[in-house]
Amino acid sequence: RWLVIDRKVYDISHFCRRHPGGSRVISHYAGQDATDPFIAFHLDKALVRKYMNPLLIGELAPDQPSFEPSKNKKLVEDFRELRATVEKMGLLQPNHAFFILYLCHILVLDVAAWLIIWYFGASLVPFLFSAVLLGTVQAQAGWLQHDFGHLSVFSKSRWNHWVHKFVIGHLKGAPASWWNHLHFQHHAKPNCFRKDPDVNMHPLFFLGDWTLISLLGVQKKKFMPYNHQHKYFFIIGPPALVPLYFQWYVFYFAVQRKQWADLAWMLSFYIRFFLTYLPFLGVKGTLGLHMLVRFIESNWFVWVTQMNHIPMHIDYDKNVDWFSTQLQATCNVHQSLFNDWFSGHLNFQIEHHLFPTMPRHNYWKVAPLVKSLCAKHGIEYQCKPLLTAFADIVHSLKDSGELWLDAYLHK
Repeated sequence: RWLVIDRKVYDISHFCRRHPGGSRVISHYAGQDATDPFIAFHLDKALVRKYMNPLLIGELAPDQPSFEPSKNKKLVEDFRELRATVEKMGLLQPNHAFFILYLCHILVLDVAAWLIIWYFGASLVPFLFSAVLLGTVQAQAGWLQHDFGHLSVFSKSRWNHWVHKFVIGHLKGAPASWWNHLHFQHHAKPNCFRKDPDVNMHPLFFLGDWTLISLLGVQKKKFMPYNHQHKYFFIIGPPALVPLYFQWYVFYFAVQRKQWADLAWMLSFYIRFFLTYLPFLGVKGTLGLHMLVRFIESNWFVWVTQMNHIPMHIDYDKNVDWFSTQLQATCNVHQSLFNDWFSGHLNFQIEHHLFPTMPRHNYWKVAPLVKSLCAKHGIEYQCKPLLTAFADIVHSLKDSGELWLDAYLHK
């Protein structure tokens, strides 16, 4: 497994297993130029290059081009100029006060949920109100751990990793290593079949363009009635992903990978939760509250995280340039105070994917520059209302299901 960064060739065949971001994310670029993703993902590039030196096996021959034929040379150059402009503008520098206040608002909601049960008792109305607050805590803590996971808060990667373990482990009950393993693959190759785990929903759902979908249809594979997937999505999609799958799988992941520190942080969440609510609700009530919170969190999480990607182009990896890779797989949702808060600023999904380490409070500042570059190269910059983005998820599932059925019956 060789890859190219700044015309230098590195052999990652053995190193990929020790790669801090996971073996798969770096392996997805084997045989390709990885200069732009390398720049996008790493904070201290000088430090990283020290670890890369033993992997160096040579350089591209002088007669070899710096840009692969599948990539738009002018667009690559223009995006790198944009990246330099972003750095000069200081848009990669975080406002620590923003993240402190964001964490405080999560902790206040968490305490308020307990105070409601403590003061008003465990009757239905306080129970439901507390569940809504705790569901909000889980969703918002999810967006905050996302910031630390992307190294967006501190200048040192190690500091981000430490706080990331606290937020995702103690506040949410999930392992940081699991999130890293999946999420960086998604950013490296968004909507690339077999490389982006977020779109590998088969056999429950199937998405993609005509070529991809017809392949399964022609092979007569029918694990589910995909022509009805836009209907059963409302049953086994948003309501069930976290309570029936994620919250159990993460324990298997942590134990299988021997991530004992992550497991300890996860257990601290469950111990705190049950010690907090068990005296007021009993065992059944506490379990019921926990499952209801996971149900609320799951619906929130799925609709927000899928609205930017499912309606977009899904295909095998075509090894196009970084800018095109991200733009064809992502779309934005209109900015508003509510949309920013509700989605954790993932309504600026395009900017987030182009600059994954950028603090989210700066997305709106870089958006006009990204739009300008899109206009220059004739690339569509999609931005839509929130409810339209939700509806497009269902429409995409329906369209993909109909394409599959046609291939299944007639090809």
